[in-house]
Amino acid sequence: MRHFLIIHLLLVISCTNIIHNQNKIFQFQHQQVARSNNGVVSTAHPLATNAGVEMLKAGGNAMDAAVAAAFTLSVVEPSMSGIGGRAQILIYNPSDGVHGIDATTQAPSYYKFDDTLGVQYGYQTIAVPGVVKGLTEALQSYGSLPITQVIDPAIAYANNGFNLLEGEALRQRSVNEPLKEFAGTRQYFLDDDSLTFNKGNLIVQKDLGKVLEAISENGPDEFYQGWIAKAMVKDIQNNRGFLTLESLKNYKAEKSHIVIGNYRGYTIKALWLPAYGAITIEALQILEELQVNMNEERARALAIYHAVESAYLDRKEQETLEDADRFTSKSWAKKRALEIPVKNGTPVRKNVELEINVDSIAIKDLNGHTSHLTVIDKNGMIVCLTQTIGPTMGSKVATPGLGFLYAQTMGGYLGEVEPNLRVPSHISPIFIFKDEKPILAIGAAGGSRIPSSIVNIVSNIIDKGMTLPEALYYPRVHPLENAINLEVVNGIGWNDSDSIYFSQKGYNVEMTRMSAKFGRIHAVMLDTITGEWIGCADPDWEGTSASPE
Repeated sequence: MRHFLIIHLLLVISCTNIIHNQNKIFQFQHQQVARSNNGVVSTAHPLATNAGVEMLKAGGNAMDAAVAAAFTLSVVEPSMSGIGGRAQILIYNPSDGVHGIDATTQAPSYYKFDDTLGVQYGYQTIAVPGVVKGLTEALQSYGSLPITQVIDPAIAYANNGFNLLEGEALRQRSVNEPLKEFAGTRQYFLDDDSLTFNKGNLIVQKDLGKVLEAISENGPDEFYQGWIAKAMVKDIQNNRGFLTLESLKNYKAEKSHIVIGNYRGYTIKALWLPAYGAITIEALQILEELQVNMNEERARALAIYHAVESAYLDRKEQETLEDADRFTSKSWAKKRALEIPVKNGTPVRKNVELEINVDSIAIKDLNGHTSHLTVIDKNGMIVCLTQTIGPTMGSKVATPGLGFLYAQTMGGYLGEVEPNLRVPSHISPIFIFKDEKPILAIGAAGGSRIPSSIVNIVSNIIDKGMTLPEALYYPRVHPLENAINLEVVNGIGWNDSDSIYFSQKGYNVEMTRMSAKFGRIHAVMLDTITGEWIGCADPDWEGTSASPE
């Protein structure tokens, strides 16, 4: 790997927002790094960031800002998330600690898994949406501003329009064909030539604006019991879907169980199922137990690879709170670490007898897409919020007259789903504390790469002493089913000699230069020297960070 000094110098430049390069991929752009004592908002879209900052300027707290940003993302970044999807929210309140809200999509009561096995998208993949209930519950419990004010930016962008970003246009274009199959998506996402819209096109969504206005005026009941609910059920049932008025009415945003771990003296707090907080903690604790030279980058990369791979052995065994305690314990991490051979400070390939049937634990390299945001306010409240509709454009279905996409949940995408149950996903927002004070709040998008991207960044910060911008810029590694995946960033980082080295060690190597392939991080971190909080949007995406100043 090329010397880290190169990256450090680039980051010094980028933080001043004057970096220039013909290849814009992976370069920090304007407003991707912000620092302030008065709060920071970091999201996947500049308009969502602006919505959050607007709430902070109005005297709102971190939850007001996070909910405003989340509703705005449902308008401006529909390929990633929306009000027809699911969400997980991790909250730090200085007055009473860490809390979580689970708003995962839930299988309807009459769902039959066998009838949909292998269905990739469409009406039969639609479950009960959780985002509206989750966001409104979070706002009611922790916010300070009225919903009418918080949701107003999203309504304005829906009714008045916004200019489509290049990345969003490309993502929608990638699923152009399946979007043609459904009346609603043809109406909202295709032009007269049955093509998705282009970068810079003004997108106006009056029907979605009407739905958001109804939620603003009448609360979540309008979505789960009123005319919106009736319109959803009529359309979905007419197209052989499973959603019922009863399933919508009975849906609740639930209190999450908080799992706790420790990495090199830093306390980690995360969300238990249906989030993957325990798996992320387990991976970090396995990494700590490995007797590896962390100053040697290739050895550290292999350690991260093996730690994440090993933690994923337990992902299907997560069921009870006893499992939560077991998988986040130091003793379990030690057990898993002992299964990973280390020679001369470097992990090596496992012996045959230690190999496990990869079909049962495969880390699927799915085209998973999600949106994550992180907010801190001037009083120290922090919100990590991850929301998703599954793969690009979710189910590919939007009900005519409503304007939003439904998440893909059923059909096998998330494994077997039982009626009335919620299924786990890779979502994993976490807080890291030192001496009982929060120093880092981080989450990611990217399907199965969410936990691995977080492990990469946490190791960069704690093991290598990097700043948050440096840590996000630094190339990542990810375990594929039978290979180590190396990220290449504008020629900085992993190179051909690294590939040869890992190959000679017995690893299959895949080098990837694709934008946004290794998770999309949005985080805030305390600068322990200045006392300011630094917000950072992943340089590998279109997001921004900003403060109310």
